[in-house]
Amino acid sequence: MGLSRRLVNLLHLLVGPIPGGLGIVAVLGCVLFGAISGTGPADTAAIGAVMIPAMVKRGYDKGFASALVAAAATTDVLIPPSVAFVVYGVITETSIGGLFAAGVLPGLIMGAALVLPVYLISKKHGWGGDRWGTRAEIRRGFREAFWGLLAPVIILGGIYGGIFTPTEAAVVAVFYGLLVGVFIYRNLSIRMLYEVLRDAAVSTAAVMIVVAFAGLFAWTGSTLGIMDRASKALLGLTQNPVFLLLLLNGLLLIAGMLLDAISIYYIFLPILIPVLRHFGWDPMWFGVMMTVNLAIGTVTPPVALNLYVAANLAGISMEKISRAAVPFVLALMGALLIITYVPPLSLWLPHLLGFK
Repeated sequence: MGLSRRLVNLLHLLVGPIPGGLGIVAVLGCVLFGAISGTGPADTAAIGAVMIPAMVKRGYDKGFASALVAAAATTDVLIPPSVAFVVYGVITETSIGGLFAAGVLPGLIMGAALVLPVYLISKKHGWGGDRWGTRAEIRRGFREAFWGLLAPVIILGGIYGGIFTPTEAAVVAVFYGLLVGVFIYRNLSIRMLYEVLRDAAVSTAAVMIVVAFAGLFAWTGSTLGIMDRASKALLGLTQNPVFLLLLLNGLLLIAGMLLDAISIYYIFLPILIPVLRHFGWDPMWFGVMMTVNLAIGTVTPPVALNLYVAANLAGISMEKISRAAVPFVLALMGALLIITYVPPLSLWLPHLLGFK
C-alpha cells in the first residue's frame, strides 16, 4: 500500500457518512498530496488510482468520480511546494518562499469550492459516504499515514526555516520519497525505480524543450518590441483595474485551454509585468491569480491534461469526463473571482511570515 492510499484511508475514516463523503475524501486527498507532489497530473494519477475505483464501487458515476479527481488536483499547483510558482518566481524575480505562502489559503479556497457541488450532486443522487472510523481505526490510520503527513512538514519547514532553498527542497522530497518507499513501506522495487527515473527523464526533457522554445519566443518578442506594444495596448483598453483584471482572467483562461502553464508564463509575463507595475499590484498576489487561471486550464479542453490523465485511469471518453467536469469548473471560477478581487486572502500569510 503506497503513500497516497494511506492518506486516503485516513481521510476516509475521518469524513464518515456525509453525502458525497468519498468525493470529499478525494478533494482532501488531492490537497494533502499537493503538499508532496507539486504538479496536477501527478496528483491526479496518484489519488485517482485509489479514489476512482473506490467511488465507482460505492455507486458513484464514473464520469463524476474521474472529473472530480481531475478538478481537485488543480489545487496541487497552489499548495506548496509548487513547480508553477518556482517558474513564475524565477521569471518575475519574486520570492519563491513568499509565493509558496501566498498559495496556501487560495489552494484551500479552491478545495472548499469543490466540496459544494460534490455535496449537492451526491445528495441528489443518493451517493453517501461510509461509517465513522472508530478511535482504534483512526489511531492506526494516523500511524500508517505518518510518513506521508511528515513529508510536507519536512519540505516546507526546511524552506521557511532557511535550511534549504525551494529548488533544493525538490531534491529533498525525491530522496525522502525514495527512502520511505524502499525502506519503510517497502513497495518500491528496483524495476519500479528504473521506470520512475526513465519517465522523469522523458518528462523533464519534454518540459525543457517547451521552455527553450517559449523562452526563444519571449526573447524575440522583447527584442522586436512586440511585448512593449502589447503591454501598451492592454493599458490603452482601460485604466479601470476591476475591468482589466476581469479581462486578464478571461485571456488567461483561454490561454490555459490551449497551452501548458510554463509556456504561458514565458509568453505572457513579459507583457503583463509592465501592467503589473503600472497599477502597483503585488507580484505574489498576481502570481497566485495567474496560476489559478492556468490550473483551471488543466480541466478545460482541448488541452485539459488532468482530464486526460483521469479519463485514462477511468477508461472513459474525454466527452463524458468533460461534461461531468462542468460544475467543478464553475466552482473553481467562483473561487478565482474571490481570489482575484480579495488580494489579502493571498497576502496575509506571506506578510505574516515576513515576505514583502
